[in-house]
This record gives sequence, structure tokens and C-alpha cells, in this order.
Amino acid sequence: MKNELPQRGMAGQVVLGLLVIGMGLLFLLDNLDILDMHRAFSFWPMLFVIAGTVKLCDTRTQGGVLMGGALVGLGILMMLDRMNVIDFNVRTVWPLLLIGLGVFVVIKALRGRRGMHGVLHDGTLRKDAPADGVIDVVAVLGGFERRITSQDFRGAEITAVMGGCALDMRNASIQGEAVINVFAFWGGITLKCPPDWTVILEGTPILGGFEEKTIVAPDNSKRLIVRGYAIMGGVEVRN
Repeated sequence: MKNELPQRGMAGQVVLGLLVIGMGLLFLLDNLDILDMHRAFSFWPMLFVIAGTVKLCDTRTQGGVLMGGALVGLGILMMLDRMNVIDFNVRTVWPLLLIGLGVFVVIKALRGRRGMHGVLHDGTLRKDAPADGVIDVVAVLGGFERRITSQDFRGAEITAVMGGCALDMRNASIQGEAVINVFAFWGGITLKCPPDWTVILEGTPILGGFEEKTIVAPDNSKRLIVRGYAIMGGVEVRN
């Protein structure tokens, strides 16, 4: 189990690396007059497929799997429309979005807090985490703000797709280490932590950014590890 989750994170990095290589090859073929980049740019919905694949490779929750699958499905539908394989129109298929949203809400409600687990620094899961010690947040086309007061905060998974999430942990505490997995796609995530926490950023920005605005902690007894992806989005950690 200790090796499984780090390998999934590595799979997400491999996908991003292949994306960069593919973009470089497209521009090279354009410079050699082999490929017209104007046509290549028409396949921009591929970004949704890439982002969804990265999310699927990196998520540890059922909500993350649903979000990754939704991004992949949306990207494929838009690409098939541009290839004139199907007629995809948002006005005609928007009820599907409502159905998908309803299914997501129902699944989240049925799961409740049963699917929440603590996350250790090596990627293993802790099933003894308190109910308010582990957070699973998903914001799509909207905003989410929450204040955490748990004195045994152990981790979170935060997803922001064309929306924003803010987690205020300034009144919380850590017993050793906590891990927050973030995924910002055309969105932003703000994390506020106490001044006695040592913040370690292990994120991968793609046309986005990770920013830390915290003061230096007096010791290294409480460590917050923030890892994940910011794709055309931003993640900020501050006091």
C-alpha cells in the first residue's frame, strides 16, 4: 500500500510530461511546414482530456474519480464534435450535466464521511482519522470556503474546476504531518495555516502557479505537505 499511491502520482507526472513532448512535436512539425498548427489548435478540448487523466491518476477519493471522468468525457465529446463525428451542442445536452451533478451529489451524500481517510507523508492511508480531521472538497463553477478547527488535522483533497476553494486552518493543529492534495484547473485554491506550521510545496504548475506566503516556523514539529497540480490555475498558501 505504501508504494501504490506514490506510483499513481508519478503516473500523473508522466501524462503531463507526454503532453509537453506532444506540444513540442506539434510546433516542430509546424516549423518544418509538415503540419498546419491552425488545424492543430482546433483540438484544444484535448486539454480537458489531459486534465481529467491527470486527476484520475492522482485522486484518492471517489469524488475525484467522478470529476476526472467528467473532464475526460467532456473533452472527448467536444473533440468528436470538432471532427464532425457527432453533433455536440451544450444547449441540447445540458440536462446531462444536471443529471451528472445530481448523481455526484447523491453519491457524496451516501458515502458521507465513511470514505474519509487520513493521509500520511508516505502516501499511506489512515482509517482512524477523526471526522473533521480529513477534508474532501470539490468546487465546480463556484466557490467553497471552510474553516477547520480540528486539533488533529491529517489531510485533505481539494479540487477546483473553473471555481475557487478556500480552506482556513489557522485555528487547527497537526500531530506531526498532514498532506493536502490539490487540483486546480482554471480555478484557484487558497490555504491559510497557522504560523507554527512548516509548509512544503511539492506541486506541479502547468500554465499556472504555486505560491507560498508563510513565515518561517520556529521548529519543524508540524509539517504541512501540499502536493498536486495547478493547470491554468493557482494555489496559494499563506498565514
